[in-house]
Amino acid sequence: MQAIRTYFVLALSDVRSQMQYRASFAMQTLGNFLASCVDFLGIAALFSSFGALQGWSLYEVAVLYGIVNLSFALAEGIGRGFDEFARTIREGNFDRVLLRPRGTLFQVLASRMEISRVGRLLQGAAVLALGLAGLPEPLGLGQGLLLAACVIGGTMLFLGVLFLQAAACFWTLESLEVFNILTYGGLQAVAYPLDIYQAWLRNFLLYVVPLGCLNYLPSAVLFGKDLPFPAWSAYLAPLAGAAFLALGALAWRAGVRHYRSSGS
Repeated sequence: MQAIRTYFVLALSDVRSQMQYRASFAMQTLGNFLASCVDFLGIAALFSSFGALQGWSLYEVAVLYGIVNLSFALAEGIGRGFDEFARTIREGNFDRVLLRPRGTLFQVLASRMEISRVGRLLQGAAVLALGLAGLPEPLGLGQGLLLAACVIGGTMLFLGVLFLQAAACFWTLESLEVFNILTYGGLQAVAYPLDIYQAWLRNFLLYVVPLGCLNYLPSAVLFGKDLPFPAWSAYLAPLAGAAFLALGALAWRAGVRHYRSSGS
């Protein structure tokens, strides 16, 4: 409980500092919201021409899109300290982190909460609500809980990617673009049903960076799509996020052990 209380004290302190510039916060939030809207409008335009995509309707794809964008917005807002970690290493500020009594992972996590990402969060929630409202039948309680678990699992998975990105900074500061392929590239890829991709990419998004486990598998089962997996596997899919988060944490610990100070 003490760790949770300390986290919120530190994170809310950062939020208060950001809110000192309210016009900047409003513009960044609006920019995030509008940029995300443009992404989904592109998907809607595609469906206006073709009607369906591999048997998936616009409303079903909206659910896919909403789950992954909600997850990404939460992870990016919570884990902004890891997204900006290359600058921390470059400026020699990580040495001070090592001198404090709290764990390094905890300190970097609590150092930055990017509240302007609420724009993407609201847009993702709106698209998800639109998708659910357009389905032929409303989801039951168990199905709704599964979708909530997928959002939580997706948040953990994206946080795991950010942990890996930050851990790579202990060896090189030039790896950001590689991890952008996994975050922004993965975000765009799984906004569509995986049926449209070739087998190698589909397997990559299911087994290597399992973003597809967090939105595609559960949605396919809920909407009655054919899958080469038993239906019960969809209810275990959110665990992929927890597993990837643990992998990211292990990589972070290895990176901290490798670190030899900036020399400043």
